[in-house]
Amino acid sequence: MANHGRVAFETLGCKLNFSESSALARNLSEAGYARVAMEDRPDVVVVNTCSVTDHADAKCRNIVRRAKAANPESFVAVIGCYAQLKPREIAEIEGVDMVLGAQEKFNLAEHLERGRDRRNAGSVDAVVERGEIRDVHVFHPAVSSGDRTRSFLKVQDGCDYFCAFCTIPLARGRSRSADIATTLVEARKAAEAGAREIVLTGVNIGDFGKAQGQSLLELCRALEADQALSSVERYRISSIEPNLLDGPLIDFVADSAKFQPHFHIPLQSGSDAVLSAMRRRYRTDLYRDRLAHIVDRMPDAGIGIDVIVGFPGETEERFAETRDFLLDMPASYLHVFTYSERPKTTALRMDEVVPVSERKARNKQLQQVSLKKQWAHAQKFHGQTRPVLLEADVDEAGRRSGYTPEYVRVAVEDGASQEPGHVVEVVLGEMREGKLQGRTVTV
Repeated sequence: MANHGRVAFETLGCKLNFSESSALARNLSEAGYARVAMEDRPDVVVVNTCSVTDHADAKCRNIVRRAKAANPESFVAVIGCYAQLKPREIAEIEGVDMVLGAQEKFNLAEHLERGRDRRNAGSVDAVVERGEIRDVHVFHPAVSSGDRTRSFLKVQDGCDYFCAFCTIPLARGRSRSADIATTLVEARKAAEAGAREIVLTGVNIGDFGKAQGQSLLELCRALEADQALSSVERYRISSIEPNLLDGPLIDFVADSAKFQPHFHIPLQSGSDAVLSAMRRRYRTDLYRDRLAHIVDRMPDAGIGIDVIVGFPGETEERFAETRDFLLDMPASYLHVFTYSERPKTTALRMDEVVPVSERKARNKQLQQVSLKKQWAHAQKFHGQTRPVLLEADVDEAGRRSGYTPEYVRVAVEDGASQEPGHVVEVVLGEMREGKLQGRTVTV
């Protein structure tokens, strides 16, 4: 095998990006690259970008500067959602050698070889390889590795929803997935690598199997029943649209021995008028019913909620509807996003634009709601003994952290003496520094 040098990956954004970076790194390893950290003077740096969070351009530029500081001769390739949306803009960033689109990134080794040969021949211009998103139809499975505790399993990609604020369909294409049998093969790779928890990820995972006549519920049943996955102790379903989180799926999780009582369900707004303007496929009554069903079957379930503040047309009254709705919901935590304009989205043509200063002020209000929700959820477990899956990192105080099934973050005081990747029984105490404190049960 040829030795192509050392490669470092820098990944921004969602769990889906991290699973893809891990899969691409394995492909490069098979092609003769050694994966290293940025500070180890890599010969190649791959930047996997995101278009959802703010300041994608600034974040990308900062990573490119770091790459060149680590090794001025490094070859920098930029991939991901931002690369698909704005390839020419990225190509103009000083230090970028190559930009690959949504389909092209999966032939990363081949593109890197050609691009590095081209630069060695004296070319100084960045190479852009990026097809039209409407031509992207193939699903590329991916699973993260390197963490014996948790692995992210990509089960779906793309989205057919075209919400007014979102660029994901433009960056990742239409919804697609593999079938159940193929997905099980990928899950087994995570199990063989030692993962004790698998998180199902995607852009719109509730759409899993639509083209094959299969469903996410059928996949979940197959994962739990697969004897080759017996070493996996926990599964979690990542963010899922409320209209696709139906009663049978909720009931399955409630009765499951391995799927954890934890859901992350985007709301985006607690105002039906704003939801309509956003082109969301549900209204607050459906959302309320879904959470009521969860709490009825799993009273202590962890429930995360995404919400966007400052969308065009969100008046003071409509924001108050959102705040009051969230206060009334049995949420464990919120992910609060400040609306920002995205090219080629329908929201750009809307009136009643909310001033940026007001958007930020509303964000701060909901961040306070989130802290209260997080504290109240954690306090339910004070004094209880709960199973915690220990992670690898140990802090300065000798504590190893992990999560309960309900997604409560716990700092285990005697965790350093325990093996990571194992589930241990922990007596939970007070909340400190955003985590419940606890000690393992002595036998």
